[in-house]
Amino acid sequence: MSLLALDSRWRRLNDETYACPCCGRSFGGLIDIGFGHPDAWPHGDLQPTAGATLNVGADQLSADLCRCDGLYFIHCVLPIPIRGSEETFLFGVWASVTEDDFMSYVADATGERPGFQGCAGWLMNDLPRFENAEPLACGLKAPETASERPTLIAQDGPLARAQAEGISFDHLLDIYAASGEDIRPHLNG
Repeated sequence: MSLLALDSRWRRLNDETYACPCCGRSFGGLIDIGFGHPDAWPHGDLQPTAGATLNVGADQLSADLCRCDGLYFIHCVLPIPIRGSEETFLFGVWASVTEDDFMSYVADATGERPGFQGCAGWLMNDLPRFENAEPLACGLKAPETASERPTLIAQDGPLARAQAEGISFDHLLDIYAASGEDIRPHLNG
């Protein structure tokens, strides 16, 4: 049994049969937070249709890749363990990479030239409760299977510590609130 199993809020978050008494809302587990584009993308959101691509001049955005103003981005997952549990919260984020690394990743993902091993990158989204004034240096780890996204690992600072040591459930709830989804009142029962 995990330590968080003693927290009634954690049990309610993970119980798909629980319904908030004030509104009937239920959760059924962690809620990952994703970004539809890098913060530097100025052209609006991608429409949620399969295989959609948004092209504006030379700039291009898909669900997995982005080219904007001569920069190259890959959509990644950034995992953060939750202390006291076996669960991991995920941010769906964008990493800026060199053109060569971008092309190597694309060649591997399409099967044209397998062998992408990962690369250096920069986190290109401002994460709630981990705000940074500048892009954060990261390592981009190649996906283990074709259906997965690469994993982004922060190299330094509070985000790197959070990835290495995990965050508290209360910190996770603060992240949700800072992202505009304060679920704390719905878990108090």
